[in-house]
Amino acid sequence: MLAHDKIHPHHYLYPLAAMLLWAGNVVVSKLAAASIAPTAITFYRLVLVLLVMTPFVARPLWRNRVAIRRHWWQLALCGVMAMALFQSLSYRAAESTTATNMAIVTALAPLMTAILSVLLLGEQLTLGMALGGLLSFGGLLYLVGRGDMLVLLHEGVHAGDALMLLACLVFALYGVLLRRWRLAVPAWQAIYCQAWAALLCMLPFFLRLPAGSAPLNEATLPLIAYAGIGSSIVLSYLWIEGVKRLGPNRCSIFVNLLPILTALLAIVWLHDTLHAFHLIGGGISLLGVLLAQTVQRPVFARNTIASQA
Repeated sequence: MLAHDKIHPHHYLYPLAAMLLWAGNVVVSKLAAASIAPTAITFYRLVLVLLVMTPFVARPLWRNRVAIRRHWWQLALCGVMAMALFQSLSYRAAESTTATNMAIVTALAPLMTAILSVLLLGEQLTLGMALGGLLSFGGLLYLVGRGDMLVLLHEGVHAGDALMLLACLVFALYGVLLRRWRLAVPAWQAIYCQAWAALLCMLPFFLRLPAGSAPLNEATLPLIAYAGIGSSIVLSYLWIEGVKRLGPNRCSIFVNLLPILTALLAIVWLHDTLHAFHLIGGGISLLGVLLAQTVQRPVFARNTIASQA
């Protein structure tokens, strides 16, 4: 960040508002589980995103068609991962786990991204990643086991928690691919192209839905509107602006607020009960994420220096 790019206190409102909208989306996912199929709400939200964005993005996109054509398959793959697979798995997970559990697992995305960056991009392993990864994994086991990790040996992991963990892994891989490719495409155009790819991916599954599983009524329309406009468009804008003003590292810290905000909304809207294992397991997991984000000392620094001598 340049010296003249002064950070104002109100800049922190961008990632904070984004996390609040993301927490609302987790709650919406839980509400949608009882009224509409995961495939249907994923498909409808993509349709809404494209309807809203087309008047604003279509012309600039056409002018930038050479760059779009050059990166079309990367944009398509990212769209399938982030807007189709991640969202579908999240909605499916909401059928058998709590909103608080979903948020805590989702908050592990920065840590997963960092670990995948080491494995796939050859980035240096830091002490924070190593210790934070172990700490977060232990906290996650405590959370999923509802305070008793030995339960997992007998009952296994609940389907919803496993699906959410898989969704988080997909989202982390999406972030790593974006970092690797560094696509020369403006953010809004990239989101628009990814939405088209995700829509085409979801279309065959949507057409195969049984009758009555994709209703458009007074119960589902507000959920689709929030998912399409609030979560996909407004949240994306706030996050992009936050990264622009604060940088990615400062913004990533705000992901740690997601479980807290989600738990508060779930208590109010869903009448969820916050248990001690949420606080302990979630707290340990988030402490691990924070450790990974803040402790940047390389694990193999001495070996690297010795090899260069």
